[in-house]
Amino acid sequence: MIRVFVLFIAGCLCLPIYAQEKPAYRIFDANGNVIAYSAMLDSLKTEADVILFGELHNNPIAHWLELELAKDLSKDQNVMLGAEMLETDNQKALSHYLKDSLDYKQFSEQARLWTNHKTDYQPLVDFAKESEIDFIATNVPRRYAALVHKQGFEALDSIAPEEKQIIAPLPITFDADLPRYQEILKMMGDHGSPKLVMAQALKDATMAHSILTNYTEGTLFLHFNGAFHSDFHEGILWYLKLQQPELNYFTLSTVLQDELSNLNEEHRNRADFIIVVDADMTTSY
Repeated sequence: MIRVFVLFIAGCLCLPIYAQEKPAYRIFDANGNVIAYSAMLDSLKTEADVILFGELHNNPIAHWLELELAKDLSKDQNVMLGAEMLETDNQKALSHYLKDSLDYKQFSEQARLWTNHKTDYQPLVDFAKESEIDFIATNVPRRYAALVHKQGFEALDSIAPEEKQIIAPLPITFDADLPRYQEILKMMGDHGSPKLVMAQALKDATMAHSILTNYTEGTLFLHFNGAFHSDFHEGILWYLKLQQPELNYFTLSTVLQDELSNLNEEHRNRADFIIVVDADMTTSY
């Protein structure tokens, strides 16, 4: 009886400690099992050729983990970085910055950087620079996505030959019935159109093309993109598998939940690894 009482008292004393724990995120596998960061890292190190890190663009936990993952993966293997947030026609400015031919001010003036670039993506670029790692601008220049949104894929036929070198090869393979593309139309309601989905597909196809054009055997390509571009193994990954199905692809996705003890059913199989961030997390913009 005394032992039971002591254990009861000890349990009561521990309750405040557990109640005060405030984990900012947890990682789950596709089936909803909790997985340690170290276990995920080991899997990616030993099995992946290409990793698509799907982020929420304004989520600081995702941005922090992107940098940490890049650092950890590069400790004992060759790594190449790439990002949706930089467009293919900005590669020259990016490469010059990485080689110290441009300072940050010049780089920011020559490249079309996102408004949150300095806080959320420049640390990745600077890590690549300091580590002498290649960083690839993978996304289609926004003017071509806007053109397709207005006129469809056929509008790309008339652009100059040199411009066609910085987008996915024409004609663009396109499946409008992919569930994620259909979800875009559903979300947009009356503002949605087949051409809007074509513009999304152009981005996905160009990012996949950029990854595979720069990927070399024996190098791990870590790519950063909005989660929607790779969730449920569609988007960029659909185009990657279409072109080089033999490579080992892994996806990560970032989601928000009110509690972190379990993975909500809607997020199962969203990616190979799902980073669940507390919904109360502050945003970077």
